Amino acid sequence: MKECVLYKKLPEKNVQCIACNHRCVISDGKRGICGVRENIDGKLQLLVYGLIISENVDPIEKKPLYRFLPKTRTYSIGTVGCNFKCDFCQNYEISQLKKIIGNETTPEEIVERAIKTGCKSISYTYNEPTIFAEFVKDTAVFG
Repeated sequence: MKECVLYKKLPEKNVQCIACNHRCVISDGKRGICGVRENIDGKLQLLVYGLIISENVDPIEKKPLYRFLPKTRTYSIGTVGCNFKCDFCQNYEISQLKKIIGNETTPEEIVERAIKTGCKSISYTYNEPTIFAEFVKDTAVFG
């Protein structure tokens, strides 16, 4: 768990999350639509910081990118939770999970695994990555 940076403090220990376009106003003890950003005593906390639910080495062509590092591999990671509720989601088992679970991982470990497996990039996937933006940023900065 880590304090979020993408939020505004409001009166009476309420907060407004600004990680995605929902702009959730969250009262103390409650979570936003994504289910992984919780107001704890007037501070927005990212409950899935460093908790990776799924990771895999994928061909870059599996991602919705065009002519980006063709014929390379990407290290794909994701957490539980999502700010979308898509009927067609192929990852709904993890993206819609209400329980906060995952394997504890640091940004440094993610970068090291990507390098060790020969990946040229890291993909934040399986859910909408804006919901764990603080972890994405810390991983990108380390890399």
